[in-house]
Amino acid sequence: MGRESPLGTSPKVAGSATPLAAVAQAFEELAGLLEAGSGDLRLAPFSDACSLVSILFDSLGLAFKFAEIEYVAKVNDLIEASKTCDTLNKIIDQDLENDTVRKQGSHSRNLRRVRLGLDLIKTLFEQFPLSGGCSLKEAASNAYGQVCAPFHTWAIRKAVGAGMYALPTREQLIVRLNETG
Repeated sequence: MGRESPLGTSPKVAGSATPLAAVAQAFEELAGLLEAGSGDLRLAPFSDACSLVSILFDSLGLAFKFAEIEYVAKVNDLIEASKTCDTLNKIIDQDLENDTVRKQGSHSRNLRRVRLGLDLIKTLFEQFPLSGGCSLKEAASNAYGQVCAPFHTWAIRKAVGAGMYALPTREQLIVRLNETG
């Protein structure tokens, strides 16, 4: 079994063979909940699924360490928020009511940052199939350019670009994700 998320794992996905399988299973379960329910996503299972994604940031090494730290902090905030707000819509409604949607540290803003992190990882892995294709540096650079770069200053974009040279090789990533078998 792969490494566990620093945030813990859902009991249903803890037995998954690899981190990628655990993430896929968790988000498939969320999709099932949405299809079966009212369409209002519960915050606790969403946060639990998001916590598993931190393993994918970690597997990318030092180049994505800052993104991982930022992502984990935002997911932890959502986990805390799930103790008082039971759905994603409720945290957004609460922040709208308090006029804190754009305020640093608000649950809505943290939700947006988590969404960016999810989009970044999704885009990266769509462009970088484990079986071959483009290099990890190319996939990560393209994913960053599409998802995060529009929100970052020139200096941050340049620092991220330089950090892309520290990414693991395809083989190292496959081993880190326990996708060898």
